[in-house]
Amino acid sequence: MPTDVHQHIWPPAFVELLRARTTPPYLDGWTLHLEGEPPYEVDPADHDIAARTELTRADGLDLALVSLSSPLGIEYLPPAEAVPLLDAFHDGALTLPPPFGVWASPCLSAPDPEAVERELSRGCAGLQLPATALLDAPGWHHCAPLLDVLTRHDKPLFIHPGATPPTPDAPPWWPALVPYLHQMHASWFAFRAFGRARHPRLRVCFAALAGLAPLHGERFAARGGGRGEVDFDAFYETSSYGTRAVDALVRAVGIDVVVSGSDRPYATPVIPDLGADAAVHALRTANPARLLHGPARAMPRGGHRHEGSHP
Repeated sequence: MPTDVHQHIWPPAFVELLRARTTPPYLDGWTLHLEGEPPYEVDPADHDIAARTELTRADGLDLALVSLSSPLGIEYLPPAEAVPLLDAFHDGALTLPPPFGVWASPCLSAPDPEAVERELSRGCAGLQLPATALLDAPGWHHCAPLLDVLTRHDKPLFIHPGATPPTPDAPPWWPALVPYLHQMHASWFAFRAFGRARHPRLRVCFAALAGLAPLHGERFAARGGGRGEVDFDAFYETSSYGTRAVDALVRAVGIDVVVSGSDRPYATPVIPDLGADAAVHALRTANPARLLHGPARAMPRGGHRHEGSHP
């Protein structure tokens, strides 16, 4: 089942609620206003369900997982503001036609494990959290009740860049290249330091190759962080990266934990040239299936592949 684990579509009711707002995040027509980013002109075709369905099928996908755009910052709004937006997103996304599936999103200003239970029972593939929620030990502690729900349901966590603070005079590309990747980098190390011990059976996927954090494995080991063991329940999604970055990550962690994602409509799908059809099958089919459903690993639990080893 060829899979893209990272796409975004805004259902119509969700769009209307964003237009009804007067403070960030809000839409003025199709102009998106966020607290920490310049106004962004949204292409309506990006959220046209019929057009996106046709495009996804043309990509040869059997499954495309859509999620809330965490940089909007909706998860951190007061519950009275966040919950209607989250409900509109879930209700609309869960009615999308095949091949779409859905990542659930929670209200983090008042975490509600029962709400996560409800969305998983309705068919969501797992839970998405913004990386900003998981940057340190208090963040992982705050989210622990939600992650316990995932473990009970044997569902994965998807960590996605979150909202960014304003950066005066920054160019338009700045958020995607600096704070987004810093968040992913920090959340990966926080997971290693604080998250995994608390959630030993949780499958987790980091967007954008975790900001390339695993490439620091040698420095991590040199400073006492471990011997470079690879966690086979921690996956890395490829959006906005091509052959050179994916190849480097594969050399660090092996191919078994890299999954294909595009971040469509904000980026187009890229199939890296790793020199073998088997590698493409791993990224698009075998590895996403293991992320989502947790079948037998490439080696028994407790087995390790050291950083720098080849697949």
